[in-house]
Amino acid sequence: MVGGPWVAPYPPGAVDYNHTLTPPSPAHLLGTDDFGRDILSRLIAATRYSLGMGLVATCLGAVLGSAWGIAAAFYGRGFDNISMRVVDVVLAFPGFLLAIAIAAALGPGLWNVILAVGVYSVPTFARLVRGPALSAMGQEFVMAARAMGARSGRIMARHLFPVALPSMLVLASLRIGTAILIASSLSFLGLGVQPPTPEWGAMLATARDFLGVAPQLVLAPGLTISLAVLGFNLLGDGIRDALDPRLRD
Repeated sequence: MVGGPWVAPYPPGAVDYNHTLTPPSPAHLLGTDDFGRDILSRLIAATRYSLGMGLVATCLGAVLGSAWGIAAAFYGRGFDNISMRVVDVVLAFPGFLLAIAIAAALGPGLWNVILAVGVYSVPTFARLVRGPALSAMGQEFVMAARAMGARSGRIMARHLFPVALPSMLVLASLRIGTAILIASSLSFLGLGVQPPTPEWGAMLATARDFLGVAPQLVLAPGLTISLAVLGFNLLGDGIRDALDPRLRD
């Protein structure tokens, strides 16, 4: 991902007006776009942006959401009730529309997309993590830590977080694919990474005008997004099978 520009056969931004919209060939395995840029090189270079946005946004949502869910389980009562009602209200809105609203309010840009997709994931992590953390609150090791005078932060970090960690890891691995899809969709709508920076969603947005002339412009980034989402979904299923003792033989 980091070495994409060095692995690419051509510079991703190299323009060649003598070879625009060429079909796949030995010189250009996936053809060229309307500026004569090599599609394969741009796909490889775009990987660090698309995957990077998905990974960072998911980590942001996981950290904030998990902290919120653990705090709600620990403090309980009024804070827990208010927190979960806020989560219910946020989850009542379609997640993609929420991400669009945040990105539109912040403006286009790489970090704004990461923030929008990360905030979009926070309520889901909060609700998921709250469950096992709330169950752990009634366990003897947590009550013993409270009886010994352990601080709230220590109890949440040392006792509640490890209990919720497996669920968080499974959701995070599944959520990366969703984050990549949402980030690419925002770029497709013009709210994400801006041209000429290579990014899968932005490449799709440009390619739709040439669908009848050069279909490889649409197929290449579209299939790449699909394979990336499928790969992370399979990864999430594997992690779930490995961490959930109920699924073991």
